[in-house]
Amino acid sequence: MPTRLAWLTDPHLNHVSLHAWERWLAAVSSLDPEAVVITGDISEGDDVVFQLDRLASQIAVPIYFVLGNHDFYQSSIAKTRQRVIQAARDDPRLHYLTDRGPFELQDGVFLVGEDGWGDATLGDYENSLVRLNDFAMIEDFARSEPAHWKRMLVQQGEQSAARLAEKIRRLPADASGVLVATHVPPFRQSCWYEGHTTDDNWAPFFVCGCVGRVLDQASQDRPTCMFTVLCGHTHHEGIANLRDNLIVYTGAAQYGSPDVEATIEITSGKVVFHSAR
Repeated sequence: MPTRLAWLTDPHLNHVSLHAWERWLAAVSSLDPEAVVITGDISEGDDVVFQLDRLASQIAVPIYFVLGNHDFYQSSIAKTRQRVIQAARDDPRLHYLTDRGPFELQDGVFLVGEDGWGDATLGDYENSLVRLNDFAMIEDFARSEPAHWKRMLVQQGEQSAARLAEKIRRLPADASGVLVATHVPPFRQSCWYEGHTTDDNWAPFFVCGCVGRVLDQASQDRPTCMFTVLCGHTHHEGIANLRDNLIVYTGAAQYGSPDVEATIEITSGKVVFHSAR
């Protein structure tokens, strides 16, 4: 199983020129990874499957990924996931982590993943002035009354959390490390923007509190297991140390100029992070 991973986040490939695409692929290849992890916002709508197929044809290693909110634009959540699940099941190089159980990367070290969602469970949703393009661009919200949006956000967060909790439950009791890939930061402390963490105005849409609760509980239940979380969504980098055995890395991104966020080595039962920036 792979022990050297390249982490990529928020590439937004529908905004990327051929030159930037080729530069990005060269940067990935230069690291000689044994696998790639992508934490969402690969593209938009129907284009997601095309871009995943394109990646799989150019990157000759397994690609483990989750989806971000932009990946559902111009479509619905269910239809997009259905198409992506089918694409990943048809191509052995693609691994949609939301649809898969734990992968053992090395003895005692596992990879799990879940899309996550800005789930309105933290911050002040009712008084927030933020209105994301999600509400106009994702069919589920565009076809619903605004009065229903909060309930729908919470539901997405709860579903993500339930799937992640089940994956963690399936890990062996002696697991020494878990690498968790998700799109939306699971804690306020990991939701970075220009060197600062989020406020009540943005938190409802940029933190998946339900997933955070699962991770916090898991780290308490398994004190000898190190949980290393990779996420994106905010386009700004930061590191949050939540517990001695729970750390969250949030990746940066720039539209039109995808990059490699970090390399991750699995060695001697530990997850070792090396920033590529």
